[in-house]
Amino acid sequence: MILDIFFPNRCIACSRIIEADLLACSLCMEQIHFTHTGYFEDSFMKQKCRLLFPVENAFALMNFEKENASRQIIHDLKYRSRKNIGKILANWTTERLDFQNEKPDLLVPVPLHPKKLKERGYNQLHLFTESLSAFYSIPFDHEAVKRNYYSKAQALKDKQHRLETKNTFSVIKEISNKHVLLIDDVFTTGNTLATIAWEILKSGNNKVSVLVMAVDL
Repeated sequence: MILDIFFPNRCIACSRIIEADLLACSLCMEQIHFTHTGYFEDSFMKQKCRLLFPVENAFALMNFEKENASRQIIHDLKYRSRKNIGKILANWTTERLDFQNEKPDLLVPVPLHPKKLKERGYNQLHLFTESLSAFYSIPFDHEAVKRNYYSKAQALKDKQHRLETKNTFSVIKEISNKHVLLIDDVFTTGNTLATIAWEILKSGNNKVSVLVMAVDL
């Protein structure tokens, strides 16, 4: 409580003092553009995925836009050691995502290379995935997929380098006859998810769906 006095929680976008369990003030929450597209709908992201790999369903929580709170949220989650943001985003997701009677069998987040994991200290997707797992009662596996090569942050790569994802990932655990929900932070070109999806599809009689925190339009 003393820490709350000297270091109060502030809105991620405008720095107003807010309650300890919130991420943004009410005014800035109104500026976050949630996608409002259902998991089963033929969304923009689902159409993009279909150009790259056979996808069952797809869901994006927010639109990823310049000069918008959604971009600041993802940035702080990944680069400012605010991993608890993952739990807040999971709560926002559970308010909007209904699997109905077609829950996936397994949640698999995009992995970091061990060197990157050591540098950052955490995978920004783990708490998000674990929170979704607990809410929906779906198992997760952080180690089912391995990233084979260390690379600089995706945001720092040019478009050509973003396309160079061949052999970047390997499935190192047996996955067969499963509907796997792949989880990532931002959908841009979709090549990272496509590379992992094809590895999972090749490893057994599997199906793949996609869930991301934000989609870059």
